[in-house]
Amino acid sequence: MVTEEGRNQQDPDQPERSVPDRPTLDGIEQRWSAAWQEQATYRFDRTADRARVYAIDTPPPTVSGSLHVGHVFSYTHTDIIARYQRMRGREVFYPMGFDDNGLPTERRVQNHFGIRCDPSLPYDPDYTPPDKPGKEQVPVSRRNFVELCERLTIEDEKVYEELWRRLGLSVDWSMTYATIDARSRAVAQRAFLRNLARGEAYLAQAPTLWDVTFRTAVAQAELEDRDRPGAYHTLAFARTDSEGPATGNGDVVIETTRPELLAACVALVAHPDDERYQSLFGSSVRTPLFDVEVPVLSHRLADPEKGSGIAMICTFGDLTDVTWWRELQLPARAVIGRDGRLLADPPDAIVSEAGRACYAELAGRTVHSAREQIVTLLRAGGALLGEPRPINHPVKFYEKGDRPLEIVTTRQWYIRNGGRDETLRTALRARGGELHWHPPHMRVRYENWVDGLTGDWLISRQRFFGVPFPVWYPLDSDGLPRHDQPIVPDETMLPIDPSSDTPPGFTDDQRGVPGGFAADPDVMDTWATSSLTPQIAAGWGSDDDLFARVFPMDLRPQAHEIIRTWLFSTVLRSHTEFGTLPWTNAAISGWILDPDRKKMSKSKGNVVTPLDLLEQHGSDAVRYWAASGRPGTDTAFDVGQMKIGRRLAIKLLNASRFTLGLGVVEDPGAVSESLDRALLAALADVVDAASTALDGYDYTRALELTESFFWRFCDDYVELVKGRAYGSFGAQGSASARAALAIALSTILSLFAPFLPFVTEEVWSWWKPGSMHRARWPEAGELRKFADTGDPRQLEAVSTALTAIRRSKSAAKVSMKAEVASAQVSGDADLLALVAAAAADLRSAGSITDLSFVEGAGDLAIDVVLA
Repeated sequence: MVTEEGRNQQDPDQPERSVPDRPTLDGIEQRWSAAWQEQATYRFDRTADRARVYAIDTPPPTVSGSLHVGHVFSYTHTDIIARYQRMRGREVFYPMGFDDNGLPTERRVQNHFGIRCDPSLPYDPDYTPPDKPGKEQVPVSRRNFVELCERLTIEDEKVYEELWRRLGLSVDWSMTYATIDARSRAVAQRAFLRNLARGEAYLAQAPTLWDVTFRTAVAQAELEDRDRPGAYHTLAFARTDSEGPATGNGDVVIETTRPELLAACVALVAHPDDERYQSLFGSSVRTPLFDVEVPVLSHRLADPEKGSGIAMICTFGDLTDVTWWRELQLPARAVIGRDGRLLADPPDAIVSEAGRACYAELAGRTVHSAREQIVTLLRAGGALLGEPRPINHPVKFYEKGDRPLEIVTTRQWYIRNGGRDETLRTALRARGGELHWHPPHMRVRYENWVDGLTGDWLISRQRFFGVPFPVWYPLDSDGLPRHDQPIVPDETMLPIDPSSDTPPGFTDDQRGVPGGFAADPDVMDTWATSSLTPQIAAGWGSDDDLFARVFPMDLRPQAHEIIRTWLFSTVLRSHTEFGTLPWTNAAISGWILDPDRKKMSKSKGNVVTPLDLLEQHGSDAVRYWAASGRPGTDTAFDVGQMKIGRRLAIKLLNASRFTLGLGVVEDPGAVSESLDRALLAALADVVDAASTALDGYDYTRALELTESFFWRFCDDYVELVKGRAYGSFGAQGSASARAALAIALSTILSLFAPFLPFVTEEVWSWWKPGSMHRARWPEAGELRKFADTGDPRQLEAVSTALTAIRRSKSAAKVSMKAEVASAQVSGDADLLALVAAAAADLRSAGSITDLSFVEGAGDLAIDVVLA
């Protein structure tokens, strides 16, 4: 330890510790990142009892090329909590995952290599992608495509890990996973098989939201509305009790934005209370152009204020069409295929020669082209009344897609989520009430999502790079799959790929032949795997000892916009499998906003990459900015805050160098002077308040308290006791100041450690053994033992007097070292007594010749006469 003379008494097993003459922030990230790795500073102790473990369900970032400053923002928040809990004596389970399956990875691989997947092609073991991708994407087999996905994600993950280490995340890098690795595939497939066995997973042929670009189904949680231009088209349907074609004279008039779906019309619908259509309910009309008879029905979802108050039901134009179709038990007449074009053959209901000829002019067209053509046909036939009226209206998109979604009838896998089961919905809503939300109002978003569910969770995707469903189907004598008789593997076989693995009781030469078997062709939605991150990280099914120590976990940190997807689905999977929440706390981060107050995102092209920021300002400075963003609150990107953070880190270096350069007194019993005790009493209050804030996941409040105290420590206390610490008033006063300075510095470093890990570790290494980040969090009670007679008001009162003296010098435009001929302090007797008790320190710090005290009333007042 550093003695009073400022010399090091070295432990032979410890590296030499000394205070540098010129401390700097340069290079400390690389130095300490390497040291933490070498010394396994953040390695999780697998022998720790569950009661001592603090487990974090770390968000696995999507591996799609690069991280952005929003990642730095939210992951810093998690790391602050991890570091705090570690210093509180908890053994922190803090793994890192990489979310590398799903559409973002596929898109990146397609663009990077200039390829596309064609499952019909055979595997080429010698395939090498082109060095320079051309304009046309080269088709490759599914297996070749998956291999390239795996190759690129491994490269991306190395870049991610490098940046996380540079940021100072205290992750245990020996415990990483990827959502497509063997462990994750086994967990996802095991969970699915158990859902299937309990009846929670099921296969159904049903109307499905479909992205025509990616050629895959989309779940409710992945939708977003985007305003798009459209038009209302007014059409006349002929009543079946009238003669001749629709002319608009005495016919039923509807307004639609999707005339291209006219061939899929199965009914007209109006509200049951709409007086205009009472006489029509139970009758029928004939569709223009296609001459198909359809009924006129009533349903509560029909809006009397929208258009003409009566609408056509098509299979399917939107989700309301699906509801009407299901509840009114209507037939299905599909016209749009999976490629987003109108099908080649018309629905069977179109039987007239003229109707089939009209449909032939639409077949094979895109939705947009078909809309233009049918408007031409309707106008020519007299069934279009007036011209289309332009509007802007919300249209549903897949959140990663570029074209409006269609609704296509397909066979898909679903998991029951309460959308059609009130009992399950109620139970999941109650789980949200059990969870501790930080901030608390985020619970409402969860409840709103659960209350608004309209159907079960669609988990299958018609993609290539994902976790395959562990299912085969027997083929009948015609070679058709029996979807009602799925073949599943034993859990001991997992993970499997049914496209290459053989089901029990079959041989591979029976694949695809009558009487043999076929693999389920789909993969799971990425959320179906990500909803199991606690189970994956904790080793469910593969490491029972670890699982028992860390599950259920303590914390799920995440952004607010994926409460509906990641948080809800994780709660669902844990509820159905274990009958419990997957974690106790949910800490929700806000977004990063650009200068125009818009969310930063790759899709908007307004993101800032973090590496330049880390190199320019330093990791601690960037972390300081991130920690200034309150939990759950959107925060503006602010380089100015980073500059403040860098100045704070530099000040911490310099203040520490000064304090330690005085020579450290390690004996707390040496703190004898009232001002020193006041300092430690005030610091005890800060420790209490900062600990309470961090216990409540309010890291911003904890940083504010610590920083505010630190600047008072530097600007006031250090200046007040500097002379005494140098020995101006004797050995006892000097020892008291140096002991208080050492205790305060150690405590301040601890309070800053979760926020500024590099600079605090640097200073700690100058005079303490071991890592700052394995040191014990300060206890307010211990500080108060040293300062049982300390009054925090004394530090404030003496600081007020010193500030007034400085202000006088500043107003006179003289040096802060200028002599003060006299200073008279007046005020309430108790405040006056506190200042008088530190008169020697105040006189020394202010260079005061004559310091006097006059009892008065009210707050302190200082009358200064400069020399």
